[in-house]
Amino acid sequence: MPKKILVVDDEKLIVKGLKFSLEQDGMEVDTAYDGEEALGKVRAGSYDLILLDIMLPKLSGYEVCQSIREFSDVPIIMLTAKGDVMDKILGLDYGADDYMSKPFNVLEVKARIKAIFRRTESADKKNRVIDSRGMHIDCESRRVHVGDREINLTAKEYDLLELLALNPLKVYTREDLLDTVWGKDYPGDVRTVDVHIRRLREKVEDSPSEPKYVQTRWGVGYYFQN
Repeated sequence: MPKKILVVDDEKLIVKGLKFSLEQDGMEVDTAYDGEEALGKVRAGSYDLILLDIMLPKLSGYEVCQSIREFSDVPIIMLTAKGDVMDKILGLDYGADDYMSKPFNVLEVKARIKAIFRRTESADKKNRVIDSRGMHIDCESRRVHVGDREINLTAKEYDLLELLALNPLKVYTREDLLDTVWGKDYPGDVRTVDVHIRRLREKVEDSPSEPKYVQTRWGVGYYFQN
């Protein structure tokens, strides 16, 4: 799923530029031009990150940030034309995760966003446990149990299983799995995926020919049945 970003700034050219650049990176971007509109959208919707200007009409960025923190821990990066250290301290005190002064380089904005996503996803993953119909996956220790048996998986077999199990019913093509698990520069082909899926099934399924967990969508790819 693409990450959903809310960009909040009363300068329309800045909003337009950020929206275009973030969408080029595959993100979904929503916009707001004053504090009240921003707060309303956050209450009504779900976002993965908010870029929030401090100097806004109706409600300041500080007020918006403080209100959001009463009901959500969504990551917030504050944007401001001010360079005063106290503005940065205030923004962080009100609950912002990061801070950038205008004018900024959009590449740096995107780097900050990706760094926050890496931190939050790493933290989420460490605390994540998947239980599905007798299968137990501990994402922090990378250990898998089926019933009372601990399953010994190779690194790639585990990576495949975790990716599928974290996104149940989502069908991944073999090309998707090859790019995600092995990387876009991997010189092998999609048969690598088929071999690893077969070995994975032999380890976790009672009947590999009639899999319970790792299913095939014929002509499309593989998915996890939760």
